[in-house]
Amino acid sequence: MAGLSRLKLSMTTAAMLLFLVFCFFLAIPLYIVPFLLGIGFLVHPLYVVAFILILFLLQFLTGPWIVKRSAKLRYLQPEENPWLEELVRKLSDSSDIPMPRLAIVKDDAPNAFVFGRTKKGATLVVNEGLLTNLNGEEIEGVIAHELGHLKHNDCAVMTTLAAIPILIYAIFMMLVNAAFSSSSSSSKDSSVIGEIVGRILILIASLFPLLFYALSLLSLRSLSRLREHYADAYSAYLTQSPRKLQSALTKITYGLSLRPKPRSDFGIRVFYIGDPAAAKREFEGIIERKEEYDLDGDGVLDERELELAMDEEEKQLEGGGRIFNYLQRSWRRINLLFSTHPRTYERILLLKEIENEMASGDYTDKQVYKHI
Repeated sequence: MAGLSRLKLSMTTAAMLLFLVFCFFLAIPLYIVPFLLGIGFLVHPLYVVAFILILFLLQFLTGPWIVKRSAKLRYLQPEENPWLEELVRKLSDSSDIPMPRLAIVKDDAPNAFVFGRTKKGATLVVNEGLLTNLNGEEIEGVIAHELGHLKHNDCAVMTTLAAIPILIYAIFMMLVNAAFSSSSSSSKDSSVIGEIVGRILILIASLFPLLFYALSLLSLRSLSRLREHYADAYSAYLTQSPRKLQSALTKITYGLSLRPKPRSDFGIRVFYIGDPAAAKREFEGIIERKEEYDLDGDGVLDERELELAMDEEEKQLEGGGRIFNYLQRSWRRINLLFSTHPRTYERILLLKEIENEMASGDYTDKQVYKHI
């Protein structure tokens, strides 16, 4: 299957960039600051490189355990859900990959994800809400999407790299907490001034991990968005029906947007097929104008009504004056840079393009990723 070069390049680039970012991040306290103070290097550079490589290896080995604990999943026993088990086995065989272990999360939100170090040891996780809110064909589209991540080997990369931004952010928060923590110093003016200066210096120092956190996060989020497009295209190819995933994505995003407060799945948001936080922002206008988009007046927005609503919302974003339009576009671009997933509207457009090509009779397995 051709066309994976861009995804492979993105995975390699993200891994190298995160490695370099972490190297430079550690170089500040170990080399740059001591050099400026005339102290000299504190640690041999090879030790730092070795430490980072060991850290990546540890993340590779412990990543699945961390994801498992964060998601609070439960592995399904054989024959506990025969229909789901047979569906995953059939699609895995068609994908020529080992069938992943199946797990379920007791959560009403319609969502799913896959994780693991290798294809052979991967786990496919589905929320209870996915099985109850989507029909069989839509669930098939979602499962095919998740198997696409296994087929492309991108879930192993994400499992290995996902903790790096979190680690840098934790260091940033430690510095911020240290700057604002209570002190037992005396009330002498000199002590108070020294304490204030110390807190300011700590806050200034915290800007460095914040910068590196942003750089690492941008790199990882860019890879996350790209891999979702590739998995969407693979689902369309595997099921030979882009409509299945198209309908599923609409329902998933809408279902996630209705949740009163998204779960704090900060560490594993990149793994899900739909991002709860992004869904709430994306469907905010639709929820506010629900009655307007509910064409049949049944109080529920079905798939067709949701697609029309997304179409209308997109047109409204393109409207307005020149300055307003420019500000809207700029804000959306900035927001998208930090998004874990592409907008649902963009994903549906990709699936529609594939659907049109399939209908024309010109679609082949060499064109799976043509429209990404």
